[in-house]
Amino acid sequence: MKNPSRKWAYVRIITGTIVGGILGFYVMHRLENNYKERMNERLRNYEAELQRKRQERLNELKEESS
Repeated sequence: MKNPSRKWAYVRIITGTIVGGILGFYVMHRLENNYKERMNERLRNYEAELQRKRQERLNELKEESS
């Protein structure tokens, strides 16, 4: 029969490993989602800037041809 303190030590190690893994997964999941959202926002801003520049060029060409 195992010593109760040794058994308790195994339970703490296993519990700590599982809880640590869950916490690590949660933190990485949040970081990844935040990163993706920031990149999507940058992409939307970039596309809006491109659209604005295209519109300005079209307006300049229309003004020159008039």
